[in-house]
Amino acid sequence: MPAGVRPALLALLALLVVSVSALHAARATPAETRRSGFEDMSPSTQALQRDDSQNPAMLWVEDGAQRFQADCSRCHTAQSLRPAAARHPAWHAPSGKPLTLAGRINACQVRHVKKPALAPESEGLLALEAYVALQGRGLPIQPDATPALRPFVAQGEQLYRQRIGQLDFSCAQCHDDHAGRRLAGALIPQAHPTAYPLYRLEWQGLGSLQRRLRNCMTGVRAEPYAYGSDEYTMIELYLKQRAAGMAVESPGVRP
Repeated sequence: MPAGVRPALLALLALLVVSVSALHAARATPAETRRSGFEDMSPSTQALQRDDSQNPAMLWVEDGAQRFQADCSRCHTAQSLRPAAARHPAWHAPSGKPLTLAGRINACQVRHVKKPALAPESEGLLALEAYVALQGRGLPIQPDATPALRPFVAQGEQLYRQRIGQLDFSCAQCHDDHAGRRLAGALIPQAHPTAYPLYRLEWQGLGSLQRRLRNCMTGVRAEPYAYGSDEYTMIELYLKQRAAGMAVESPGVRP
């Protein structure tokens, strides 16, 4: 073999070995890399969520149970609403657009209970949403597959990936590209909506996913949307698609 050929063949062989090793490593990487924010919490905060007798969100659940019994039980049972949190936002034919779980509760409040809609982020609406969401705890998230929702999901993903605010940052850059890292000492979660509405120790109260989205928007110095806006609904719709198959944890506890 000519002297100059041998080193070239050895280099090619080494490159092939590296390539095959990389291919095996890629195949060995688990397909399921999604993590609930629960997994990244401290043991003490996890204990609060695990124990219903200690979970502060259960105060709202108790209130929601009373409201449900007074206004909703003539049409629904708790068991009949078991899939609701796993499925919403869902298509609402009368309005021709998706509704979040809170939006669906308010639609029933107006149409069937014959009462005014509950204010966004109000104690009454959060209580009913927490009670209904609790019924689905443990179920896999199964987003509504109605074909009419597809353009709304696409718009939600576009909003999720759109740079906004004075910091010119998108949701995806934080929760996809930098999940697991730290920002100002706080761990960046993957932002899966598995536990809403949830009790945040920072808030000292219960809050919806839309409240959390507003916090993120103000964090990058962007003008937040109004509560109940189509934009928030579409982002929530996309996030539910992104979390499909993960377990419902509602009502959760977070730092």
